[in-house]
Amino acid sequence: MTSGVPDRRRRVREALTAAAIDLFLTKGYEETTVDEIAAAARVGRRTFFRYFPSKEDVIFPDHEARLVRVAEVFATAPQDEPPLAVACRAVHGVLEAYLAEGVIAVQRYRLTRDFPQLRAREIASAHSYHIAVTRYLVDRVGDEPDGALWAEVAASAVVSAHNHVLRQYLKAGGKGDVLGKADRAFRYIRETLGLTAARADDADDDVVVAVMRRGMPLANVMSRIEDALER
Repeated sequence: MTSGVPDRRRRVREALTAAAIDLFLTKGYEETTVDEIAAAARVGRRTFFRYFPSKEDVIFPDHEARLVRVAEVFATAPQDEPPLAVACRAVHGVLEAYLAEGVIAVQRYRLTRDFPQLRAREIASAHSYHIAVTRYLVDRVGDEPDGALWAEVAASAVVSAHNHVLRQYLKAGGKGDVLGKADRAFRYIRETLGLTAARADDADDDVVVAVMRRGMPLANVMSRIEDALER
């Protein structure tokens, strides 16, 4: 019996979100009331407010949960995994969560283009990911010379890459190889910013040759290079 409670809550949340998006698209955001959303989802007004504090929040039902998952990736990442690789992995998980929403994500994108209130909320949500990634990178490399600067630049690059590939995918109505594009974007970032400024400055003074097997995972390659530069 208890195992069915989370499933029922998920179904109610999804029904409320789907009903709200449909009403906003057909009737308008300002013109739609909470009572109408609840009625369309076949629940009462009090039930709506048990799940969401406002009709604006119903459009972004999983934002806080995704931030929690990002924090969990950071907290459980192996210490020998390069911090930039961890950041890319965490944000990649956010992208996968958006894709799992299917048509809901596409419809939300349409809404945020049409209604400034929702667009502002979307921007604030994206900024919260930037804050989380920056804090993690600062914690990992902030004590190094220019470490905080590198962390800010790297976090901006990771989140911007996510936003770009997701936006292009949603513009196309949920079509395209978004995961492939994301993987390429994150690879560019790791190859360009895989060293902190302090280590990059040191590299100007010495030449390091690293030999690795063909097909070695990129995370291992970056770790080997960092190890070589520290010797």
